[in-house]
Amino acid sequence: MSSDGSSGSEFDRFRVTFFEECNEILADLEVHLTQLQSEALDVEGLNAVFRAAHSIKAGAGAFGFTRLVTFTHSFEALLDKLRDGVLEQTPQISDILIRGGDNLAELVAAAQEERELPEDFAAATLADIQDILQEGEVATDASPEASVTDAAPDTATGSGSATWQVVVTPGQDLFKNATEPLLLIRELAGLGELSTECNAGNLPSLRRMDPELSYLSWTFTLVSDCTKADIEEVFEFVDDTCLIEITQSSQAANPDAQSPAPDTQPAATPEPATAEPVATPQTVAAAKPTGPGAATSQSKPPQASSIRVDLNRIDRLVNTVGELVITQAMLSEEMAELAEHTGRQHIAGQEQLAALTRELQECVMAIRMQPVKSVFARMPRLVRDLSGKLGKKINLRMAGEHTEVDKTIIEELADPLTHMIRNSIDHGMEMPADRVAAGKSEEGTIDLSAAHVGGNIVISVMDDGAGINRERVLGKAIEKGIVAPDAHLSEHEIDELIFAPGFSTADSVTDISGRGVGMDVVRRNIMGIGGRIQVTSTPGRGTRFNLLIPLTLAVLDGMIVAVGDQRYILPITSIVESFRPEREQLRFLDDRTQVVSIRGEFIRIVKLCDLFNINKAVRDPASGLVVLVEVAGGGKVGITVDELIGQQQIVIKSLNDNFDPVEGISGATILGNGKVALILDIEQLAAMRASNGGRHFAGELGVLPGGAIVAAE
Repeated sequence: MSSDGSSGSEFDRFRVTFFEECNEILADLEVHLTQLQSEALDVEGLNAVFRAAHSIKAGAGAFGFTRLVTFTHSFEALLDKLRDGVLEQTPQISDILIRGGDNLAELVAAAQEERELPEDFAAATLADIQDILQEGEVATDASPEASVTDAAPDTATGSGSATWQVVVTPGQDLFKNATEPLLLIRELAGLGELSTECNAGNLPSLRRMDPELSYLSWTFTLVSDCTKADIEEVFEFVDDTCLIEITQSSQAANPDAQSPAPDTQPAATPEPATAEPVATPQTVAAAKPTGPGAATSQSKPPQASSIRVDLNRIDRLVNTVGELVITQAMLSEEMAELAEHTGRQHIAGQEQLAALTRELQECVMAIRMQPVKSVFARMPRLVRDLSGKLGKKINLRMAGEHTEVDKTIIEELADPLTHMIRNSIDHGMEMPADRVAAGKSEEGTIDLSAAHVGGNIVISVMDDGAGINRERVLGKAIEKGIVAPDAHLSEHEIDELIFAPGFSTADSVTDISGRGVGMDVVRRNIMGIGGRIQVTSTPGRGTRFNLLIPLTLAVLDGMIVAVGDQRYILPITSIVESFRPEREQLRFLDDRTQVVSIRGEFIRIVKLCDLFNINKAVRDPASGLVVLVEVAGGGKVGITVDELIGQQQIVIKSLNDNFDPVEGISGATILGNGKVALILDIEQLAAMRASNGGRHFAGELGVLPGGAIVAAE
């Protein structure tokens, strides 16, 4: 497929890969540019930003994204001057770099979505880059060192054509990196009059030749008025896989005679011309060893430390391992029953199989796990921009960025967190003068954190602002008809009104936020990945949002419990302890609420037999067991069960595709005996009351081949 849009599956696949790489590069770029808010980038940071821009430019050129190449070329030029120490990092340059990163991301997005941007897009950034580069050139020209450098033949330009000799010795793996030497030769020919000498001395016999390896090298003679930097730029994409030596052999006596006429220039595909000065890496030959064996030692690129795998393939692998775990559990149960009848034990092999199966599953699940840092890294920039626009002083503190969660969940977190941070800045935080008048520091603080709590990851957004104005929230809710005028709501219920669709206390819609505008979307998105959102607020002291997200959508360690003739799964990570309470430890607060006293603390009891209307279950906690579980925010509830069956690694099967949602249930699994057990949702159970109960089943759950869970007729 070519740039004209003709079809081609291979081209489409490479194009998709290019944009996947761009998204990863831009995420890393954002991390480094975020550092500029507080300090200048060090050499390593500058190199990382340069490599990011350089990589995008290389791919963009291959796919014909001219506008992206042109912008990135100028962006590179500024970065190169900073790396070389020609320019000093200043607040002005930092601002240009940050804007440049934004422009680069938008250009990539436009190319991916095949949409046109305005003609003047990024023009202001390009103009600022050009001004900075010109100022740098003036400063360099005025220095004593500059006069010596300008006299050197290598940097002579505009005074006539020179004869350059370029020796290119590729590594044998050149073609494996998708490099086409002919394109490089054509681009070099575009600089002037080119003659080529091919060295085939390393070419093996036909029988020994590997068609995927490179054996040739070239010596080019170029007559041109270009600079050495121009030649280096031709080979900048292959300088890590080739040995390149560039020397100037002579200065032409008659430049006009040696320069080829415009109509005789060889066909070429040069990089789009720009008005900005060309900045490229330092001399390639100087950075590489020379002499016998140098080409071989330098030809091998660094070994890749990671690979890109299609997510669908990982999902298939995860599902297959899940079925393996279920099968292993079934075999374990069958062997246990066999041992009871025969008296023979097969312990050693079974335990080894179980250990290997668990290790395999953990390895496979680790493939899908990624740190939330990729999402958190976007937030400092958001806080900086919005606080500046609103005239507020806000400090963002982050913790737990390396907490890992399933990749599928990571991708769904960016929008909810953005909405919540916007709300905290716009409506939560007071203006500096108002904070001082309230006895606070003029700089507000937003804490963004992630941590593992039970079987979930809890992401918190907490500000020390004014808190939720409950009187105003309730008034707006009554005005919009969301609640009745005579309604009597608790403080928690009033706080929950901000999640009502279309609710907002803002008098006018702004381009920043309105508490409630978008918050219903936040809750819907979080619930879509099996999570929940909680809000607590203290007037005058601030507001805290907690996002409770499942750690993974595929597997968990669970405790199998019995309630009557039913089996349920409790996440092991949520369990604090289990005990059989004494009669004197139990109290009734009212007809519906029973508590148990343990170590001086009263904990509410949740009876599964009442919630799910289970017959033949132990209804008296003193005759059964109470499993103490932890909920988000540090609270606890006691869940009554008849007995504990045992611990098992659980492969989660979703009910959404085959059954109606059930309150208090997060999913299901298949046990070793082939029966289905429901996975309990601790957070929902803690909020339920026996009077509303859970959704009752019309029949038992069954399993179809392949693990699908369905309701029996």
